[in-house]
Amino acid sequence: MEMTLKFTASHEWVRDNGDGTITMGISDHAQKLLGDVVFVDLPDIGDVTDAGKTFSLVESVKAASDIYAPVSGQILETNSALDDSPELINEDPYNGGWIATIKLDDISQLNELIDSDTYLASIVEE
Repeated sequence: MEMTLKFTASHEWVRDNGDGTITMGISDHAQKLLGDVVFVDLPDIGDVTDAGKTFSLVESVKAASDIYAPVSGQILETNSALDDSPELINEDPYNGGWIATIKLDDISQLNELIDSDTYLASIVEE
């Protein structure tokens, strides 16, 4: 796991792209809990997200799980590779399995996310 990633308590990861945008997906822990991902309902490009609100859905052989926006902003890009290969989330959650790129409304929201050490400690306790 990259130490530069930040996380939400609801198991989304965030990579700061350094240009006022972030790329996000679900954590390795979350994909393991879900099992084999069979479908990803990607948000629409141009949609506006609110931090903490549902904006996507991942379905696996076990369950459907809401994906929450880690920040408020506008969807710039989605990972269309997931349409044909949703298993990328299982195989490579932090790179090939990314879900969306979001232009931040307020860059200070990144300070509200948790660092990887804190996140790892929290999932050990579950």
